[in-house]
Amino acid sequence: MPELPEVETTRRGVAPHMVGRRVAELHVYDSRLRWPVPQDLAERLIGRTIDGVDRRSKYLLFRFGTDTLLVHLGMTGSLRVFRTAPARRLHDHVDLVLDDGTFVRYNDPRRFGAILWVPAPAGEHPLLRHLGPEPFDKAFDAAYFWRATRNRTAAIKLALMDNGLVVGVGNIYANESLFRAGIRPTVPSNRVSRARLARLVDEVRAVLTAAIAKGGSTLRDYVDARGEPGYFQLDYFVYGREGEPCRVCGTPIRHLRLGARASFYCPLCQRR
Repeated sequence: MPELPEVETTRRGVAPHMVGRRVAELHVYDSRLRWPVPQDLAERLIGRTIDGVDRRSKYLLFRFGTDTLLVHLGMTGSLRVFRTAPARRLHDHVDLVLDDGTFVRYNDPRRFGAILWVPAPAGEHPLLRHLGPEPFDKAFDAAYFWRATRNRTAAIKLALMDNGLVVGVGNIYANESLFRAGIRPTVPSNRVSRARLARLVDEVRAVLTAAIAKGGSTLRDYVDARGEPGYFQLDYFVYGREGEPCRVCGTPIRHLRLGARASFYCPLCQRR
């Protein structure tokens, strides 16, 4: 599933081609996404100018004045930009055509993504209303995370992936951040000290920054707005490396499941 770095990479890829452009055409070839594409979406979009492209958690927000087109990539979705659109493929579901002829195409083999129209204020939409702070916001700091986890006995990895506490830290990047912070994913959240949480906050930001710089991770389907895969998977310390030697100490990486998600850790580097 595309996580924050992949969504941010997509945002940076499409924004220069879209901001300031007017929507000339909308083609919906298959509206059956996680929620149906609104039937009146063309009426709402055609002729309107895109004022900005933002990201909130793993959602892309295309701003049209006070209204917003919300796009979620789901598990296998991607947005591609074409100057001349190639022939439509099986899982190409939506084309947004801009006034300069640019095509922005939404592809989603499993159709778990979403394209929704959100009148102002977008922040009050049910998908956005209860989200926690962004990991790069000043509001997400050690003091905040310490207060938020004092009554939580659940594993620290689960807290890190709770979008009500902090958004966008998906499974891959939670594994990598915990390794770099030297914290075992199973430690109860309320047993992690403020000092160790401070290091974890720093490592979350460092991991996400590095992943964005590498275009995110491509494990199966993800490509950016140019159709290029991400390369951060080449830098993983633990994710997907069960049985392989730790890049730091040589101890074999172990695997377990937390909250039905795969977790990877080094038993020596992450002793507690």
